[in-house]
Parts: sequence; C-alpha cells; structure tokens
Amino acid sequence: MKKIYSILLLMLAIASLASCDWKFKLTGEEDDPDRIEIQRYDRLESRYLSTGDFSALQQMNTTYPVETRTLVEDVLQLGAVTDSHINNRFLSFFQDSTLQNIISDAEAQYANMDDLNDMLSNSFIKLRELLPDVDKPVVYAQIGALDQSIIVGDKMIGVSLDKYLGKDYPAYTRFYTAQQRETMERKYIVPDCLTFYLLSLYPMKDHDQRPQLERDLHVGKVMWTVNKVLPHPAFNGRFIKMVDRYMKCHKDVTVEQLLKSNDYSQFK
Repeated sequence: MKKIYSILLLMLAIASLASCDWKFKLTGEEDDPDRIEIQRYDRLESRYLSTGDFSALQQMNTTYPVETRTLVEDVLQLGAVTDSHINNRFLSFFQDSTLQNIISDAEAQYANMDDLNDMLSNSFIKLRELLPDVDKPVVYAQIGALDQSIIVGDKMIGVSLDKYLGKDYPAYTRFYTAQQRETMERKYIVPDCLTFYLLSLYPMKDHDQRPQLERDLHVGKVMWTVNKVLPHPAFNGRFIKMVDRYMKCHKDVTVEQLLKSNDYSQFK
C-alpha cells in the first residue's frame, strides 16, 4: 500500500508540473526572453459576452484588471468598473446582433495566432537592435466595438480584433470607406502595434501647435522605422520617402536621434 501511495504522489507531482508548464505557455511566459505571445483576453471576453458566463467575467477582473478597466472605461466608455451596474451594462452593450456576429467571427478568424506571435517576436528583436532601450511590451487581444484598433498603455499593447477582420468584411462597408478598409487586415496588426507603441515612446513635442506637414513627417519617421524591422515593408508614401532620403544622406544619424529630433526643417 505504501508503494502504491508513493507512486500516486509521483504521478500527481508530474501532472502538476505538466499543468504548470501548459499554463505558462498559455499566458506567454516562455523560456525565450525575446518571445512575445499575444495574451488571449479576448477569449474570456467572448465567453462572457456570448454566454453571460460569470466565471469568465471574474477572471477578466482578477487576471486582467488593467485590460478590463481600459476596455470598459476608456474604449467603450460605459462608466467606471466600480459601478454596481457596470457588468450588466457591459453585457447589454454587446447584445446587438452586429456585435455578436463580430465576436463570433473574430474568435473564428483568430483561433490561432502563431504567425502573429512569431512576427511580433522577430520584429521586436530587430527593433531593440535599433533602439536598445525600448522595453518589450505585454501584448493582448480584445474585442471592442469598431472603435480603436490599437490601445497603448504603460508597456502594454491591446489589439482590437474587431478592427482586423478583412477589408471585405460585410459590417465594415457600413462604417468605413474603401481606403480605410485597406488596412483592416490581419497583416497590419503587427505593423500597427509597432507604430502606435513607438508613437507613445517618442511623442511629438507640442503636437497640437505643429503644422500638419511636421505632424505627417513625425508619423513618417515612425513608419520608416517600423518598415526597417518588418519582414516586408508595410507602409509607403511621400513622408516615408522623405525620411528615407534623409537617412541615406545622413548615415551618421541613429534611429533614436531621428525619432527624438524635433527639427523638421531638414526634410523640407
């Protein structure tokens, strides 16, 4: 009996270790410090909004408190998460048939994100070669209400899957122009993550007082940088070309100096 009991303990210990390893991989805590795994906050959100599963809501609030507060208060603007009626308001908001279809379609299209995780990881490795002081962010997926595509916080990036369902997605034709829909594709998730993250780290000084040309050039500098770390350039346009010409003529200028500079006369 004692021998059987010892074997059972050993089996339980092995099972426990296996489950811990699985959990770590699920949440993106890999052995590789450069690896970025998109955290699947969207799956908990989908469970609650589709079925009213209260346990999913509890996990959203306990495991992802910052993400939930950002979604409810800042993105959807439904009120404070401490409001006694906020859970019902959150659930009711998504009962619209269009939003329910978006939830279902987003979960189907993004059942697997391995390609995005690989691209994010490789791009950030290259980005940190250009900008060594840039911190690796936590990236998570969520489902919004066709509002913001990318949400950037303190070392965090939220990806709204509802904004990347494909340029021909039926609901988009009601709200967006053909030009806007061109970038509402899966392939733009990583470029957009990088762009908005860098814009948060290298904001334009006195943005509201700057002329439009300088604002466009600032975004052009960021997009030029993003193109450098992607497998294939994602962005093109007049201002990116202006930055590219400048950098080819000033090889002594680092990317960090480029992004921090507030002198735009050099591009004119």
